[in-house]
Amino acid sequence: MWVRPSQLKQRGIIGMNRRNIRYIGRYNSRKLYPLVDDKLKTKLLAEKHGITSPALIGTVSTQFEVKGLGDMIAGHDGFAIKPAKGSGGKGILVIERVDQDGYHKPSGARLSLEDLHRHVSNILSGLYSLGGAADVAMVEALINFDEKLSEYTYEGVPDIRVIIFRGYPVMAMMRLSTAASDGKANLHQGAVGVGLDIATGTAVRGVQFDRSRHDHPDTGHELASLRIPDWTNLLMLAAGCYEMTGLGYLGTDMVIDRHRGPMLLELNARPGLAIQMANGEGLRRRLDLVEKQPHGLDVEKRVAFSQHHFARRGELRTLDEQPALAAT
Repeated sequence: MWVRPSQLKQRGIIGMNRRNIRYIGRYNSRKLYPLVDDKLKTKLLAEKHGITSPALIGTVSTQFEVKGLGDMIAGHDGFAIKPAKGSGGKGILVIERVDQDGYHKPSGARLSLEDLHRHVSNILSGLYSLGGAADVAMVEALINFDEKLSEYTYEGVPDIRVIIFRGYPVMAMMRLSTAASDGKANLHQGAVGVGLDIATGTAVRGVQFDRSRHDHPDTGHELASLRIPDWTNLLMLAAGCYEMTGLGYLGTDMVIDRHRGPMLLELNARPGLAIQMANGEGLRRRLDLVEKQPHGLDVEKRVAFSQHHFARRGELRTLDEQPALAAT
């Protein structure tokens, strides 16, 4: 269902121009972009600031090093290979299981070591990087996502996008992979977005392809019961990325590991606006309120402020029924 511009304004929906000029242009210094555009730099920075992220098994930075990949991953039952400068999930290869027959993807497809060599070589050549620049391949430990969330996703790890503005978590959604999205948590490819109540981490609304969704298209599990475990700690971890990077308008992508709890997956200095559709609410009112708050509050106080002021009361038992918003 399409809505008029006046309706979008009433709901506080912000578009790309306002996001780019009013928030990204004002609060994000371009000299800080490399800290988040390069996943390896982000990971090393997170380790320095004590922010949990998936363990780094190793890196491959030259074609000569590709032949050592087998030794690097030996003894690991699963792992992920990622381009350091990739975007939109491109070039990420997840190996869920390793046995004598080879390396198995979540879909069940089997790869050989030569296939992994070829994939890493493509990463190094810049096939998946921003602007096609030469890249580095990162090999990370596999995320063992919380089993409580397994019914809400298909062949992929569900992640949580939290928008952080001046250190305050202002809006959040979980992205659930589907068959349509090829196991990737990418809304534009067909993943399901579930808006989350900042106060509780509970589902308030589900969308897929800009249309309301009340269950997962592949597992059939209803979405209204979705509740993120260890929610407040996840928000505090995400909010701490403000001090870590110095970026005032930031998208933090988080995951829940069943052994290590909330972890930082990656950061985005230009987070998309589909999170508004998933929540059925615009960002503007929340951003305006945060701009009025004083500087210098610690992470705990900022998270407590957001949980109090941005709670979606009365919408926790059944998903929001209002129509999905058109892309802006």
